[in-house]
Amino acid sequence: MSEESKEEVKPVIRLKRELKYTGTILKFYEDTVIANGHEAHWDFIHHDGAAAILPVTDEGKILMVRQYRNALDRYTLEIPAGKLDSPDEPKIECAYRELEEETGYRCEKLEYLLSVNTTIAFCDEAIDIFLARNLIPSHQHLDEDEQISIEEWELKDLQELIYTGKMTDGKTVAAIMTYAAKYGGK
Repeated sequence: MSEESKEEVKPVIRLKRELKYTGTILKFYEDTVIANGHEAHWDFIHHDGAAAILPVTDEGKILMVRQYRNALDRYTLEIPAGKLDSPDEPKIECAYRELEEETGYRCEKLEYLLSVNTTIAFCDEAIDIFLARNLIPSHQHLDEDEQISIEEWELKDLQELIYTGKMTDGKTVAAIMTYAAKYGGK
């Protein structure tokens, strides 16, 4: 950034944050800010955070979950994930729990893969994504309103779904592409 453009940048000042609605997993706020010298009203959604897991079998296949997503009104193929039980729960603990709950597998050691902020324009949701190997069979512990099926996929086939626009879930795309770049599928 040049010195000239640094001088042009004015700080955004939040004057007020007003809670408008508390949902099951989100809190909706209206922020009143001074931006570029003008008062504006911005939407802000707070989410306590989540963890996700890229589970890889001993054969190198990736375990994916297929589940209904109300916001899209369709079933999606994605990596297992879930919200924190409390704002101060360590994300790695959430990841261990969600791996077993959603896939019916557990593991002794998770490896940090990456972190993503899902929708930075209006939401603070942050997801830490972990790699799970040496999977140990257990059993699913689904919530009463969850219906999840488990599928094994080759990395190259998941990448093809991404390249053709058939897989659009941000955390899943980020996890698969990071895994492919970092490990080459190994």
